[in-house]
Amino acid sequence: MFTIGDFARHGRVSARMLRHYDAIGLLRPQHTDAFTGYRYYSAVQLDRLNRIVALKDLGFTLQQVQEILEDKVTPEELRGMLKLRQVELEEAMSVAAARLAQVEARLRSIESEGRMPTQDVVIKTLPAVRIAELSAVAASYAPEHIGPVISPLYDELFTRLKAAGVTPIGPGVAYYEDAPEGDGTILVHAGCTVAAGAADGQNFEIVDLPAVERAATIVHRGPMDTIMPTEQNLARWIDAGGHVSVGYAREVYLECPPDKQKWVTELQVPLA
Repeated sequence: MFTIGDFARHGRVSARMLRHYDAIGLLRPQHTDAFTGYRYYSAVQLDRLNRIVALKDLGFTLQQVQEILEDKVTPEELRGMLKLRQVELEEAMSVAAARLAQVEARLRSIESEGRMPTQDVVIKTLPAVRIAELSAVAASYAPEHIGPVISPLYDELFTRLKAAGVTPIGPGVAYYEDAPEGDGTILVHAGCTVAAGAADGQNFEIVDLPAVERAATIVHRGPMDTIMPTEQNLARWIDAGGHVSVGYAREVYLECPPDKQKWVTELQVPLA
């Protein structure tokens, strides 16, 4: 038998928490001294304590925890619930990390206000290119709306290309346009350069992007979450030079290693 202090240490909880669990009937001591009121616990009760803490971490209220425990949740069922919560937390962390990256990108843009861009901008002609693509609609052109749409599109595109026996011959190319509904949504096109033409049974589109006579281009190094300062530097350069941009920037993914910090992307903005 353990005193409440020893049991709290073994269970990695506070004695105050154990007293509360006792008060609400969630985890009673194995024995309570009738004269001193001291509480004593057994090692077997660690199993119940672990379940209580795990279910609390899943977001259940103590009342819900009690109801679940009374229904005798099996270790397999509890493990499944914990796995589900783990996935939810990982997704939340991923969203938070992306949002933090976007905030940092905004801050860098603010810090660069009034400065001329230091990155090289090159005006060049873009040749026509054939791409295989998948498309979907994003709520807006904001990074938090584009990212969750374009990443799954590329995952699915490469799966379909492999199944069709089509091998990309060049970099990925993404481009954007206003959705026809005119409600501010964006049509996202995720593509990659191919040589093959359209064929029966293909579950992706083959599109020939026309040549662009003049485009202002700039190279961004790093993940797409941090592209905003580069994109705005390009916009400042276009404006300072008296140029007129036409439509959304095209993104050409020159290098995409597993480490996104090493990504190299060229932004291409058509000029009037």
